[in-house]
Amino acid sequence: MSARVTVVGSANVDLVTRVDRIPAPGETVTAESFAVFAGGKGLNQAIAARRAGAQAQLIAAVGDDAYGQLLVDTIATEGMDKNLLRREGGATGTAFVTTDATGENNIVIVPGANRLLRHLTDEERELVSESDVLICQLEVPDTVVEDAVTAAWKSGTKVVLNPTPVRHVPAAILAAVDVLIVNEHEAQQLQVDKLPVPCVLTTLGSKGSTLQVRGGRAIHIPARKTIPLDTTGAGDTFVGAFAAEVARGVEYEAAAQWASIAASLSVEEPGAVPSIPTRRAVDDALGPKREENQ
Repeated sequence: MSARVTVVGSANVDLVTRVDRIPAPGETVTAESFAVFAGGKGLNQAIAARRAGAQAQLIAAVGDDAYGQLLVDTIATEGMDKNLLRREGGATGTAFVTTDATGENNIVIVPGANRLLRHLTDEERELVSESDVLICQLEVPDTVVEDAVTAAWKSGTKVVLNPTPVRHVPAAILAAVDVLIVNEHEAQQLQVDKLPVPCVLTTLGSKGSTLQVRGGRAIHIPARKTIPLDTTGAGDTFVGAFAAEVARGVEYEAAAQWASIAASLSVEEPGAVPSIPTRRAVDDALGPKREENQ
C-alpha cells in the first residue's frame, strides 16, 4: 500500500531554552542552554509520518528569512518536496519554548508566515485528494483548513484533525473529520464528547491515551514507561505516526498503540524534529512487548 499522507499546517523555528524550573509570572531564571530547532506542528507531524514510513508531504508557508531557509532545508533533508513550502515576504513562524528539568514545557508562538497560508491551489487540492490521510491543525487560518478537509471529503481521503491551539472549530471543518486527536486539556475545553466526529483519540501523557469510536466503548492505550527529557513535539509525533499507520491500512487501535510507542521515544531526546523516531526505532522498542504478549 502506498501510505500517502499530506499535512496542511504550520512550519516554525523553535527557540528552546532549558531551565531547572519554569519561572512563575514576574520571575527571572537563568537558562542552562539555548538551541534552535526546526518545528511547528505541521512540519513535526509531516516528518513523524515520513519517518514512520509514509509518503508524507507538507503544505505550509515560511518567510524569506534565514529561518525560512532552515525549514526548507529540513524538509529537503527528510526527502519531502521543498517546493510545497511557500516562501512569503516577512518573518518565518517562531515558537519560544521553555523546557524544565522534568521535561515539561511552555510555548509561545509568533505565527509569522503561517498566517498567510489562507487557501490551497488547485494543485495542492489534487495532492490532498490523492492522499490516503490528511492531517490538519489550527496553527494556520481556518480558511485553508476548510479548503483541505473539503478536498479530502470529496475524494474519500481520511481526515485527522489536531485542533490546537485550541479554539472553536467551525462546523464545516468538523463535518469532514474522521479522527480528532486532542490532549486531555483540549478535550475538556472542546467538550469532545458532544462533537459530531466518528472517532476521538485523547492523549494523556504518561497515562497513555484513550480511543473512543462513536457507538463503542472507550479503549485505553497504555503508555510505555520512560524518563522524559523534553516533551516538545511528543503530541505531534503521536499524530504523524498514527496517520502513517492508518494510511497503511492499520486499524485505529493498533495505529494508536504504535503511535504511543513513537511518542514515548520522542520524549527521551531534546528538540521536536531531532527527537522523532524512525520506524525501525519504534519496531525495536515494540520487540520486547511483542515477545511478552506471545
